[in-house]
Order: sequence, then structure tokens, then C-alpha cells
Amino acid sequence: MVIKDIQRFSDVRYKARAYLCYIFERNIPNRLPGANLQNIKDGFDKVVHEIENFDAFYILDKNGVQVENALSAKKEYCVGAGENRANKAYYYSTVKLRRFFLSDPYPSVLDGKLCVTASMPVYNEKNELKFIACIDISLENILSIVDSGGIERHFGNFLKSVYTLFCGSLFMICAFLFWHGVKSFISHTSNIQIEQIFESTIILTLALAIFDLVKTIFEEEVMGKNHDETSVVYKTMVRFIGSIIIALAIEALMLVFKFAITSPENIINAIYLIGGVALLMVALSIYLISVKKQDR
Repeated sequence: MVIKDIQRFSDVRYKARAYLCYIFERNIPNRLPGANLQNIKDGFDKVVHEIENFDAFYILDKNGVQVENALSAKKEYCVGAGENRANKAYYYSTVKLRRFFLSDPYPSVLDGKLCVTASMPVYNEKNELKFIACIDISLENILSIVDSGGIERHFGNFLKSVYTLFCGSLFMICAFLFWHGVKSFISHTSNIQIEQIFESTIILTLALAIFDLVKTIFEEEVMGKNHDETSVVYKTMVRFIGSIIIALAIEALMLVFKFAITSPENIINAIYLIGGVALLMVALSIYLISVKKQDR
């Protein structure tokens, strides 16, 4: 469950960051004369009305030392005054980036559960760093804050079910092709012919192409693995088209042998098929070159 929550956070991280940044920027004064603790506390009071499910608010000075005990609805969380947090990722990332920062999930020192820290640098009118305002929110609560609406969630589950059905159907076709290819080869082992070897190879190659397509769809749409979209499309396209090219090339080679022996007048059909395979290879080469240029 923890791994699934971390994956969900990775999917909605930018949405969560944008929302929390908006809340902080609207309520906590920044780059104004007289930046002080009281102004930040007053801003915290406003933030509380918009973000109810939080663990703790606290303020760091420019050196990363917590200036006062944290503000929290739970008394046991109201601690930390004088604690040096300069070694925390959210502190030095905020100082380095000079803007709002949302950390990765990490075990909270308050209750040991996974949480995230949102932090915003507070500057004075001279653009000098004075404080860093921080809020700790549990991973469960941050997910509930940015969770999609009920209709969108149910529609997402519906799409997963549809993709699962299609993947299952395609896998059945893949399994049937695999079984048929192996069976046709094994059943003729005593009197094997070159044509039957080619046929089995073509069938198994198509089965492999379909299986690779099923694997990609299931990982992306059902399991929700968030790979780089361009890379996934690129690899899937190359594998699938490559498998088709191999199958067609084998078929063309088989037809050349067959027509050369039985009906030479029909060998032109095999030549047409070879030409089609060559065009596919040229198209795939152009695609590979264009993708590499985009990456550069």
C-alpha cells in the first residue's frame, strides 16, 4: 500500500505543489518591509482554514534553525524549538531554488509515518532571506487534498477494466498463436519441411509482437507505471514494427523459395512483398532518426 501511495503522489505531485504554493503565496506576506514572525503566524492562521489536515507548521531562520515550537492541533507535535534543520532536503532545496518547494515523501519524526514538507522562503523588501515557512502533511492527507473527484475516479477505474479486458483478449490470441506455432513444429518433427519451419517462425514472431504490446498496455494503463511517455511509445513502436518486419521478411523469403520451385511466373508477388518490407524498414529508419534528433 505504501508503494502504491508513493506512486500516486508521483502522479499528482505537480498538482499538489501548485495548490500549496498558491495557498502559501496568497496568505503569507513575502518581499515586504518588516518581515517578522508575527506576520508569518498570521498567515498560518489563514492557511489553517484552507488546509485542515496538516501535521505541523513551523518557521526556520535563514540558517535552518527552528525559531519556535511547531504549531499543531496535536499538543505532542508542538515541539522543535531550536532544532537545526539545515541538513534537511527541504531546507537547502528551498534556499538553493529561492522558491516554494515540495519534498519527496519521508518518515516523519513526529509519528514515523510518511509525510511531505512544503516550504517557502520569506524575504524582506531588500530581497534578503529572513525565514522559511514550513508545513508537514502526511502522505495520506496530501493525497486526499488533491484527490480527483468521484466521477473522474470511477471513470479511471472503468478505463482500467476495459484495458484489462482488451489485454486479456490479446493475450489469449497471443497464447493461441504460440500454441499453434509450437504445435505445428512439434507435430512434424519426424518429417519436417523448410516451409513448416518458416510458418512456425512467422507465427511465433507475431505472438511475440502481440505479447510485447499487451505488456506495455497493461503496465501503463492498468498498473499505472509512469514511465517516460516518449520513451515508452518509442520502444513499443520499434519492437512492434520490428517484429512485423521480421515476420513479413520471413514470409517473403518463403514465397521466393516456393514460387522459384513451383510457379516461377508468380515470383513477382514475392518481390512486391520484399519491396513492402523494404519500405517499412525505410519508414522505421526515418522514425528512429527523427526521434534521436528530438532528444538532442
